[in-house]
Amino acid sequence: MMEWLQLLLPAWTMGTLLVFLTAPLGCLMLWRRMSFFADTMAHGTLLGVAIAGVLTLPLWMGVSFIALLLVGVLWILHDPRLPNDALLALCSATLLCSGLLLIQHLPALKPELLSYLFGDLLTISWSDLPIFALVIVFALAVLFKNWKAQIQVAIDPDIAVSEGVNAKWQRLIFMILLALFTVLALRAVGSLLMGALLVIPALTARLLAHSPKQMVIMAFIVAQIGVTVGLWSSAGLNISTGLSIVLTMSILFALIFIVQKVRSRTRSFK
Repeated sequence: MMEWLQLLLPAWTMGTLLVFLTAPLGCLMLWRRMSFFADTMAHGTLLGVAIAGVLTLPLWMGVSFIALLLVGVLWILHDPRLPNDALLALCSATLLCSGLLLIQHLPALKPELLSYLFGDLLTISWSDLPIFALVIVFALAVLFKNWKAQIQVAIDPDIAVSEGVNAKWQRLIFMILLALFTVLALRAVGSLLMGALLVIPALTARLLAHSPKQMVIMAFIVAQIGVTVGLWSSAGLNISTGLSIVLTMSILFALIFIVQKVRSRTRSFK
């Protein structure tokens, strides 16, 4: 039992810290209809891993470089003639294919390809946590300072601008925070499932909440349940932590959705 705790406690602590960012960022992403952006950013991490492997740099440096580069590229490509979802689909496919192609030609990275794709939170050790915690605290401080403006822009950018909010600056802050999240979440759920870690808790919370504050709190609870149950399940069933966490969240969403549908049908028959 002690061996299991030594393995799981650092991973669970990291997952819990990550949830503090998952909940508010996921809700903002849903309100701003930017789910595609999270997937694009997540797929870019794979190319970051490959570049770090080629240049023999720490993984976080390669992933950070690609994440910030993507923010810059999307900022430059922003054009009324080009739909945002189409641009994101273009960037997502290009980054994912480039990353996979490069990793295939790097023998040292091939054995760990699945962990990059689907995550392996169990590789987290106590020595990794201080830097993760500092980065998360910094991101939360930035988010807290700009929270009111972020919600205003998410509800109606035109009204926000008329009230003195710099919508472009807030959009840039949001994208940079999402880029930072992708760097942190790569170890937890991998490149392919990172968007799900943001979307599913916020989507589930939307079924239960009646205000933005409630939605963030509910998203935190759902994400925390997903991380805790998913992590223990992955250790017990010997499956990828990322797969287990995301499937746990998906099951929770399905259960809540079904219960609410059954209740609404029951009320309509009365």
